[in-house]
Amino acid sequence: MDSTTPTPAPPPIVGEDKTVAIVAYITLIGFIAAIIIHSNKKTKLGAYHLRQMLGYFLTAIVVGFCQVILAFIPILGWLAIMVLWLSMLIFWIMGLIAAINGEMKPMPIVGKHYQKWFGTTFD
Repeated sequence: MDSTTPTPAPPPIVGEDKTVAIVAYITLIGFIAAIIIHSNKKTKLGAYHLRQMLGYFLTAIVVGFCQVILAFIPILGWLAIMVLWLSMLIFWIMGLIAAINGEMKPMPIVGKHYQKWFGTTFD
């Protein structure tokens, strides 16, 4: 027989806790609304996804500036622009899915950096 005891499952995330996380992904206005909602009742899940979206918005600004430069490079630059924006869409979808599931799962590639850079923001 195995003498190890199973670890208890984490408590389920209630709907109210997920609200901030989900609303944060719905446009810039949703992000601002999520910050206001979060200021009334702070949750770890809400803070986590607010940090993810803060980093996402800042990354989108950087991608926008890169787009201006890459637009002047025929074909390769245009392909790079499409890849960058497609990557941003995939990051957004994966973050939204994690928020809907109530998971604190970072966006691919950049999500861990967002948590490190903005670690105390929204706490």
